[in-house]
Amino acid sequence: MISSSNLFHKTHYEILGVKEDANFEEVRKAYRSAILCFHPDKQQNASETSNSECVTDNKFLEIQRAWETVGNPRSRALYDAELLTLRQDTATAEDVSLEDLTVQDSGDIIELSYPCRCGDCYFIDSFELADTGCSISRDGDTISLLTSKSLPTSVVLPCGSCSLKVRLLINSDTRLHRDVHLQL
Repeated sequence: MISSSNLFHKTHYEILGVKEDANFEEVRKAYRSAILCFHPDKQQNASETSNSECVTDNKFLEIQRAWETVGNPRSRALYDAELLTLRQDTATAEDVSLEDLTVQDSGDIIELSYPCRCGDCYFIDSFELADTGCSISRDGDTISLLTSKSLPTSVVLPCGSCSLKVRLLINSDTRLHRDVHLQL
């Protein structure tokens, strides 16, 4: 995900549901599967207009734009370079690790926060982490976070109130212990 104007935006890879290092065949299969699912001709009651159809139409167009970019080797190379530049150029107040965050486990969702100097917080939850390719698992008093690759990754988090951002550094295998970080 890319943070812009305090909002997360999905990359073309995330829209298609593939990793950034996916080969052409993996991208093509993901595109064909997604486009068939969201194609307007496949939707029922095409003559009636509703919010769900507008969402489906928007999703269809997002998938089509993503394919046009990453399905072409030249445009994909340009897009990858642009993603890299965006990730490197994001000005952050500081780098933080998962161990620096406060963990709140409500059972269904795990929420992670870090205080901003303005008084508000930087915030990410387990669903947003899953969108970035990180998975969270629970084992007793330990919460483990695994990245989709065996490599460290990072996510830029905007503050809820001001324009400051932090870069959350995530190692490939991180374990947080509830007794230290958990707030009930």
